[in-house]
Amino acid sequence: MELDHTVAAFDFDGTITTRDSLRDFVLYAVGRGRFAAGVVGASPWLLGLLIGVCDRGSAKARFLAAAMGSMGQVRLEQLARDFASHRLPAMVRPEMVARVQEHKRLGHRLVLVSASPSLYLRHWAASAGFDAVLATELAFRDGRFSGALASPNCWGPQKVRRLQRWFDNCPPRTLYAYGDSRGDREMLALADFAWLRGAGEMPRLDSWPGKTTAS
Repeated sequence: MELDHTVAAFDFDGTITTRDSLRDFVLYAVGRGRFAAGVVGASPWLLGLLIGVCDRGSAKARFLAAAMGSMGQVRLEQLARDFASHRLPAMVRPEMVARVQEHKRLGHRLVLVSASPSLYLRHWAASAGFDAVLATELAFRDGRFSGALASPNCWGPQKVRRLQRWFDNCPPRTLYAYGDSRGDREMLALADFAWLRGAGEMPRLDSWPGKTTAS
């Protein structure tokens, strides 16, 4: 990455979308019955997450394993493509699509940074013009979902680690970051211009770098 590049890093769920995309994807992939069974099967870990004794990545993996079982990778990839094409667009906020397009028009590099699976995000991101997707990866073994994550859950500090690895020791001249929750706090702190949903207007794109947060 060249030193004079400007990068715009976007969280996905709640920032670009109106609701959680992982919940909708699992419902789409397995139906309500297996989704409910997944919640029940993973309930000890989900409860542990709520009371602070289980991390988000472990709870997510247990839920996905309980809901999707050892679903074939080919089938899951097809469901992910269909979901990205037919379901995700209705969840996307028009004003955020406009913001993405504005960054693109200015020649900025776009990166989607999300705790949701890259399985379906990469398809939507490609159609929206993103240069990269940094997201949670699912693990497959012998052509089937293994019930585990292949990468750390891309949330909180992990978002910054993934971004810095993507920068490849060559950080951009200016970094814009967009988020909506606690899981984006570290990424927003890294940015020159940061926007948190509900905390004010988005920064002007013709501003000079200044380590500011819209409020």
